[in-house]
Amino acid sequence: MQIVYSDPHILIVNKPADLSVLPEGWDKSAPYLVQMLEEQFKKVWVVHRIDKVTSGMVVFALTAEAHRSLNIQFEKHEVEKTYHALINGVPKWDEKVTKFPLRVNVGHKHRTMVDNRNGLRSETRFKLLERYQTAVLVEASPLTGRTHQIRVHAYALGHPLLGDVLYSAPETDVIPRPALHAFSLAFTHPETGKRVAFQADYPNDFQAAVELLRGK
Repeated sequence: MQIVYSDPHILIVNKPADLSVLPEGWDKSAPYLVQMLEEQFKKVWVVHRIDKVTSGMVVFALTAEAHRSLNIQFEKHEVEKTYHALINGVPKWDEKVTKFPLRVNVGHKHRTMVDNRNGLRSETRFKLLERYQTAVLVEASPLTGRTHQIRVHAYALGHPLLGDVLYSAPETDVIPRPALHAFSLAFTHPETGKRVAFQADYPNDFQAAVELLRGK
């Protein structure tokens, strides 16, 4: 866990993969991010979450007032969230906007699925950053916040994330988890009213995967 930024109002963390933000329902004894942070900051308010298997940027509030401000910004889609992902295959497009409606928590594996009749409106913008022989690095900007949204939208395009076997990606030795990293966050600071932006360095497994695909 890396503290990227903190002040009396907000806390920005670069979360490692395989660490839940909140307690896991099936393993109450497993460590989780909020527990670790409250050992240092006493009280943190959860504003949003990213998947346990996803690394990267998470913002927390340190006061009730900051919590209210950030919640409103997330609800109004005023927070800019950017992810980097490695996806299987080499798409023909350089940019793509997906609007597949999504239904969450389906079946015993709790998957998210495209459901044109009963799914909720969902939108993700993909932008190709680097091409490799059998995969690409993309920037993904979710304009809505559905569970597994980027992972399912990439799968629905025919390019599941590297390592994302839950969504039909082939097994790989390149990275041991879905190759998704919450790269940056931009929002209005709840106290100063100024627009702020933060970036999270790639974790070792994601950086190693990129370098391997580059042929280094």
